[in-house]
Amino acid sequence: MKIKKKIVDSTLRDGEQCPGVVFRPEDKIRLGLLLDELGVYEIEAGCVDIHSDDLQYLDKLMGQRKNALISLWCRMRQEDMEEACLLQPDLIHVGVPVSYVQIYSKLNKNKVWVQREIKSCLEIANNYGIPVTVGLEDATRADIGFILTLVRQLYSMGVKTVRVADTVGTLTPDRGFDIVKQIHSAVKELNIEIHEHNDLGMAVANSIIMAKAGGSMIDCTLLGIGERVGNCNLYDFVRATETIFDLGIDKKKIKEVEQELINILKSGVD
Repeated sequence: MKIKKKIVDSTLRDGEQCPGVVFRPEDKIRLGLLLDELGVYEIEAGCVDIHSDDLQYLDKLMGQRKNALISLWCRMRQEDMEEACLLQPDLIHVGVPVSYVQIYSKLNKNKVWVQREIKSCLEIANNYGIPVTVGLEDATRADIGFILTLVRQLYSMGVKTVRVADTVGTLTPDRGFDIVKQIHSAVKELNIEIHEHNDLGMAVANSIIMAKAGGSMIDCTLLGIGERVGNCNLYDFVRATETIFDLGIDKKKIKEVEQELINILKSGVD
């Protein structure tokens, strides 16, 4: 029997970070509804900050979708979390830096600050009754001890899903398998979401191995578009795993949605 896994599509969010890609609101609604028909579990619809005026399409997308959850991504900032909650998505992804490079060198903060700040963000979301997925940013280069301490804290605060994010695209299959296994062993009840970048050409391979290790949700994009060289390609992942995973998606229909994306990208060039 095939193992059930869920696809989180990030074309509208991470895909738009691909150089030269800009979607109009009507494009996002069109693609979002096609992804909903395709059968993805969740659609990551965009990013939030205190200037999120370009998310006005969200209401139309949420009003017309039939099955997929609609999520928004935000930074670990209380102001951003408040803004995201006001937009009333089905759920919110919050990116939490977990590597020492990000915490100490980039942000000039410490681990205690991270733990305190995410607690404050979760309290805001809880007040609005909106579930939160916590993204472990730069998990590839993070100390596994801190990751395990943090996921235990998150679970105790009601978080049901954590995202292992290969933020700089340096993950290898062995390392990815190990990270997922250790998180799963630490908190078996947690859902583990996989977010891969393709800098080393291994986004699909890493996603497969990490899903086998216990990841239950896999982030993908149409055509593999995304930040820098891209993300896990939806079609390639579905095709490569059709004999082992039940994703609820017809790979033939993916090509039809990809063609719509190509048409949108061409119209933007014209």
